[in-house]
Amino acid sequence: MVEPLPVIEGDGVYLRVPQMKDFGQWRDVREESRAFLTPWEPLWPADDLTRGAFRRRLRRYARDMVTDEAYPLFIFRSSDHALLGGLTLSNVRRGVCQAASLGYWMGAPYAGQGYMKAAVTALLPVAYDMLHLRRIEAACMPTNQPSIRLLESCGFVREGYSREYLCINGAWEDHILFGRLRNDMPARESARRGALHEVPPAAQ
Repeated sequence: MVEPLPVIEGDGVYLRVPQMKDFGQWRDVREESRAFLTPWEPLWPADDLTRGAFRRRLRRYARDMVTDEAYPLFIFRSSDHALLGGLTLSNVRRGVCQAASLGYWMGAPYAGQGYMKAAVTALLPVAYDMLHLRRIEAACMPTNQPSIRLLESCGFVREGYSREYLCINGAWEDHILFGRLRNDMPARESARRGALHEVPPAAQ
């Protein structure tokens, strides 16, 4: 059995397992971000933002972690402990696979400010070294350019295209499939190293 995840420190953010005391902040940021998030998420249940639904969510999270099936985390800003969003390593596969799927969401007021990149960057070493994963997968809709840029900047590689991959906001949507192996490096660093090792053209 994998040990419980500790608080994970990142660049201006920290990640930790959700707790009941987070309900108020979680409800407020989700409600404020409803229009921003619904184009990219499954349909929200009618009672999704209630305290009872949140309590059930935490029970499911706890069960998933005990059974090594998923690891949910909330993202907080280090300076004021504001709840910014969340990410989850789900569909954990062991044996000959050692892989999981990465999903994430960011509150509308905090989007586009680098917080999610900081969170994913902080999570990756924990996923590889503590959870002993070899491969992390992610998928996003072709129209979600911010998510595509995020994944590529964190070293994820486009690996395929899956038709009607997930039911998002009530419709079956195509997704681009990404993967990142333990030894993959961020795309920018990869490009930089490639440029450093480029053979200069012969002198004329």
